[in-house]
Amino acid sequence: MKDKVVVITGGSSGIGKALAEVFGSRGSKILITGRKKGPLDEAVAELKAKDIEITGFQSDVSKEEDNESMAKEAIRQFGKIDILINNAGISMRALFEDVDLEVVKQVMDINFYGALYATKYCLPSIMDNKGSVIGISSIAGFRGLPGRTGYSASKFALQGFLEVLRTEMLKKGVHVLTACPGFTASNIRKSSLTADGSQQGESPRQENKMMTAEECALHIYKATKKRKKYLVLTGQGKMTVFLNKWFPGFMDKIVYNVMAKEENSPLR
Repeated sequence: MKDKVVVITGGSSGIGKALAEVFGSRGSKILITGRKKGPLDEAVAELKAKDIEITGFQSDVSKEEDNESMAKEAIRQFGKIDILINNAGISMRALFEDVDLEVVKQVMDINFYGALYATKYCLPSIMDNKGSVIGISSIAGFRGLPGRTGYSASKFALQGFLEVLRTEMLKKGVHVLTACPGFTASNIRKSSLTADGSQQGESPRQENKMMTAEECALHIYKATKKRKKYLVLTGQGKMTVFLNKWFPGFMDKIVYNVMAKEENSPLR
């Protein structure tokens, strides 16, 4: 990965920031994006202090024109793009019957269309370099989670897009990885949207018992090096994917009961 140019959307914190450190510490040149200038600048400064060659680019992944500008900036700074990691994402928690549909649209705009736009504008350079497109999906892209309508829908859509892209790129030398973490400690649940679009604030899950963002990033790094097609993380995640394929009715009950145990769960 030395001297590879890696673009990471949503790189200010969590898995995105951990990915920037993992790739950057191994000699990759990094461009991370973020919507908020303050956290973006802080992340860049922290990673530069670790001798990582990195630049930040303020952008909103849900806006097509921002993604076009991002790709141009990466090529202006580093001359090429080898790897795109579609990491930017947002979650939500509310029953479908209660949720404002604008919340679902906002989640889709970031999680699905954001990846679509970023890939569209980075792909030409990635094709030239026979590089990689990576999508950070979720176990929720294999198994719909109650109370997470927009999130699960966006991840199912993302996985369909990545499968199409992987097939289209089969003879063109481009590697496409669908990475599916299980529950991972990050900021995503704190900024998760509620039924009316306001932020949840506190995570309803025990973050200290989850896989760390750093562990997750290292798994994704290794899968990228090996040019794997799928990466499903955590034992719980692998079991969920397997059982849901063969015993969907049974899993409806199991998943309902697990999610209903969350603090302040909307499931009644």
